[in-house]
Amino acid sequence: MTYQNRIHPNVPGVDQSDRTVPVNLRQSGPTPVQLLISTRVRKSPFWHLSIEAGAWRATVYNRMYHPRAYARPEDGGAMAEYRALVNGVTLWNVAVERQICVKGPDAEDFVNTVITRDATKIAPMHGKYCILCNDKGGILNDPVLLRLAEDEFWFSISDSDLMLWLQGVNTPRRWDVEINELDVAPLQVQGPLSEDLMADLIGDEVLDLPYYGMMETEIEGCPVVISQTGFSGEKGYEVYVRNATETAEPVWYAVRGIGARYGLRVIAPGHHRRIAAGILSWGQDMDSETSPFQVNLAYQVPRKKTADYIGKAALERQRTQIEAGHYPFELKLVGLKMGGLPITDYAPDFWLVCDEGETRCGYVTSPWYSPDLGQNIALAYVPWGKSTIGTRLKVELPEMYQETSGKSVDAIVSEVPFVPSAHPSAREQRKAG
Repeated sequence: MTYQNRIHPNVPGVDQSDRTVPVNLRQSGPTPVQLLISTRVRKSPFWHLSIEAGAWRATVYNRMYHPRAYARPEDGGAMAEYRALVNGVTLWNVAVERQICVKGPDAEDFVNTVITRDATKIAPMHGKYCILCNDKGGILNDPVLLRLAEDEFWFSISDSDLMLWLQGVNTPRRWDVEINELDVAPLQVQGPLSEDLMADLIGDEVLDLPYYGMMETEIEGCPVVISQTGFSGEKGYEVYVRNATETAEPVWYAVRGIGARYGLRVIAPGHHRRIAAGILSWGQDMDSETSPFQVNLAYQVPRKKTADYIGKAALERQRTQIEAGHYPFELKLVGLKMGGLPITDYAPDFWLVCDEGETRCGYVTSPWYSPDLGQNIALAYVPWGKSTIGTRLKVELPEMYQETSGKSVDAIVSEVPFVPSAHPSAREQRKAG
């Protein structure tokens, strides 16, 4: 066998000619390795508490260790965690969502320059889901943006080094602001019983919070910020623990203590539910070479924002091209309903999508089995010409999920969200603002 035959090609049949660095489509399958725990990657203040709660698997997110499984496969695995999320209440360690603070007299103007939405419309003690783009219109991050005061914003970031970007934008100092990471670590309390738990924990005033509303309070004498937000598509809250290096333990145990009355379960972030809700994951469904117009985030690019912002010229140019019927991208993110045996764990690869003639043309980013629909669902990139709802495709699932060995499964482009969110203005909605 020659060396050339031994290497694993990056599936050249899928057109990624509009990318500088193509998405890695090598199909390596599960690769058993041991995660090295070292001082090079940060442990969150909740890391040891997650281990105590049974975390047995982790990944790295924002250069921090991130627990990704608590229920063992023999105890139901991720689907047991899913049932706890949609039927009860769950606690998530999401300290990896680092909090980057922009504070100072020019904070609003600076933030308005780096996000595509209008920061002037965010009132103090309220937040919004937003995106930040580079000058080519590529998505750099999609944080929840919290406004603590007229002159203070927190970016609750997804998986990229946003602080370095923000500091770079303000070098040399054009805005009178300080940009720093805070000693704040968030937890999420998610599920239909989360409202009852939080009212029991901190009082009935939490019941008056609107979606993306915020409040300052204390848990066990420790200062926290509460927002009615989350990554699940279910009712839920985020608890931003201040001075987390010192206060992580009392807050964690207080939530678990009160939560025991409601059957609280510590779980990993519910990616199966967020896929059903159409909530995107940065680095998986999009990255810095992805335009918001490719991933159903056009509502994040409001026409009425008059202020200039980074990426505005490129995004408006893309909008004009699309409205004229000329698509500046090869692929578009769509929802797929597909066959196959139930997908009950994280996909180790971007599985390949084919047209009905079995020609590879795209790839799956986020697949899972939906108990609500009784079938597999996924987010996937396909050519624009094959992105219309109702288009029939094929997906090359791994052997363990194939209904017939060696055969791709049927798929159909479907409306997203697959299962609506519990929130009236959640991340997946496509309304400009």
